[in-house]
Amino acid sequence: GGGGGGGGGGVTPDLSQSIFQNAAYSAVLRRYSDFLWLYERLHRERAGAIIPPIPEKQAVSRFTPAFVEQRRSDLEIFLRRVAVHPELRDAACLDTFLRADEATFRAAKTMKDNMPNMMMSMNPSDMSASGYGGQMGMPMTSPGGTVSTEKKIKSWFSETKTSIAGDLVRSPDDDLFDEIEQYVAGLDNQMRAVSTQATGLVRKGKELANGMFEFGLAFHLLGRSEQEVLGSALTKVGDAADAISVLNAEHADLEATQFEAPLQDYVKTIHAVRLALTRRHERRLAYTARLSELNAKQANLMKLRSTPGQEAKAYAAEMSLQRGQAAADAARDDFMAVSQRVLREVDRFKREKAEDMKRTVYQYIEMQILYNRKMETIWADLIPILENVPLRDDQVPAAGVDVPAPTPVSLPNDAIPGAPPQPAAQAQMQQEQQQQQPEQQPPTSAQPQQQAMPPAAAPPVPPVAEQDDSPDASGITDVPLGDTMMGSGVQYRNM
Repeated sequence: GGGGGGGGGGVTPDLSQSIFQNAAYSAVLRRYSDFLWLYERLHRERAGAIIPPIPEKQAVSRFTPAFVEQRRSDLEIFLRRVAVHPELRDAACLDTFLRADEATFRAAKTMKDNMPNMMMSMNPSDMSASGYGGQMGMPMTSPGGTVSTEKKIKSWFSETKTSIAGDLVRSPDDDLFDEIEQYVAGLDNQMRAVSTQATGLVRKGKELANGMFEFGLAFHLLGRSEQEVLGSALTKVGDAADAISVLNAEHADLEATQFEAPLQDYVKTIHAVRLALTRRHERRLAYTARLSELNAKQANLMKLRSTPGQEAKAYAAEMSLQRGQAAADAARDDFMAVSQRVLREVDRFKREKAEDMKRTVYQYIEMQILYNRKMETIWADLIPILENVPLRDDQVPAAGVDVPAPTPVSLPNDAIPGAPPQPAAQAQMQQEQQQQQPEQQPPTSAQPQQQAMPPAAAPPVPPVAEQDDSPDASGITDVPLGDTMMGSGVQYRNM
């Protein structure tokens, strides 16, 4: 069924013996509000216990199939944890939740929770007649069948010299509880930081999946623009990106369910530990209030006894003092029981925390190893496909073969097919220009004498210039130019 903030469902506990009133019933119908009643009732009946977290209410999307199924799964986990909890499995409210029929369960839910207040005003004989002690739901009969409240007090508490300091009662375990509170507070902050980072990793994984999908789409389009083998290889790269996109999406889902969710649940469990410590503090306040009332009643009784004519009021005050003493004793027993339960629960929490964290981190590492192996396989399958892509043409040497650099050459016009021959008048004009130049000054002692240049004849056709290794050499032989416009002496490089 659904309602009260979400769907509940049929509850079929896996127990060795049937605990239902009617043997014909194998399931009971419970709504979310019924589970919430059980959660709150457990806090009152078994104060100091670490109550497993219950799924929170949700205002929107309450009736979608996915939400109803998730809510049913979370409530089932909650109920199973309560059923195997060493401090909760024998709680009266759990028994009512599992075995009561519809009418009985509705009556139990609407019943006013006046039992603790009634117990505080009852004297020990009334409490023994009702079968309850300082803790609701716990019989106060000794193994021999006689009521013995004092025997229920732990040795650590009986040796305590209770005092009111700083408006709160003190106990020998207060220093230990202070250390526990500091430990839990620090653990809460650290675990919230880890949970936040895990949530960020899951979000980035989903973003990476979307990015790889777009990457693969781009390579598919690029492959269509190419032809033959290269286009097919690029398409294969797009297929690999699509496969990695799917792999990243699946990996992000696994991280969310196997890493992020356990960490978030662990944060809620730490909050439950803090609630257990809060319940002890509430019992401490209640015990302090009872002691304060008891001291006030004792002072009033002493005042009335010292006043003549106040015998009747003194008798009423004495009866009130007895009731106050019984209430203070009950509050003391409750405070003691809750304190001891908190110590047991914190010890169990530390042991289970180490096991849970080891298992969660171990599963996360295995998940990462498997994920990276799958991704490596996908990328590795692309290498032979890309290696089989041919080069631009058959003349391009294979990879690793050195190709010599081209040698630039310069050729005269006579060596160029189709170029006009060099005219003889050009050589004559060059000779006349050299004769018209002024004679050079005689050489000094610091400058060696240069020999006179004979008249230059027509230069022969120079040979092909070889590559010069000097940094200033250009590898080009210049041919003298004349005044002709025939374009002789044009330089050519072998490209």
